[in-house]
Amino acid sequence: MPNVPNSPMLSKKNEVHASGHLSLRGNVNINTAYAVSDHVGVLFNGSFINQQKNKKDFRQDLVEGGAGYFTTFGTDNSRILEFYGGLGRGSTERVFRNKEKDGTITTDVQNVNFDKLFFQVNYSSKEQKDLKLFSKTFPLNYGTIFRISHVSMTDFKRNNINQPLEDNIFIEPVFFTRLKLNQNLQLQYTSGSNFGLKNRDFMTAGSSVFTIGIVLNVGGTKFN
Repeated sequence: MPNVPNSPMLSKKNEVHASGHLSLRGNVNINTAYAVSDHVGVLFNGSFINQQKNKKDFRQDLVEGGAGYFTTFGTDNSRILEFYGGLGRGSTERVFRNKEKDGTITTDVQNVNFDKLFFQVNYSSKEQKDLKLFSKTFPLNYGTIFRISHVSMTDFKRNNINQPLEDNIFIEPVFFTRLKLNQNLQLQYTSGSNFGLKNRDFMTAGSSVFTIGIVLNVGGTKFN
């Protein structure tokens, strides 16, 4: 299951970004970033999910870090272009249950540890349109993220028996809209897709990205 790509929209040195996102499936994402200079930023992200159902349980933990380049351009420097790359590590556990005709329940337990290498390009535009709600005007920001990730298993056990390792390359186009609540705080809706380029039995694209989140940026360029 993909995490929400970090889109900090950094604009100048010492800007701090923090955001939290929640998907409909219960995947919790925490993204942070810091601008170490006027054009260099660092990222740290984490996500986790623990979903339990009658026929299937799914748990995943992921942490990742990275760094990259950002720049502003356009009218009032309100457009931002960012390039980031980084590494991640995570684990998943899937438990499938099947009820037999005699009433017994059989389980298939799959445990995977994996490494991740990612590269992404973010393009965003600040305060291009407004939303009028309850006689108030809220500026809107829009953005697009294109991320490519190589995910490879480092350990794979099925019912405690070692299995052949797999890898895959995932393409993730993602779009987001942010509604500005005040100078530093925004609400974000994120939607996107996830495609695996290799035909694999287990290391496959799990789901798309559909989340609601809250975004905090402190110390960046101010827009009136």
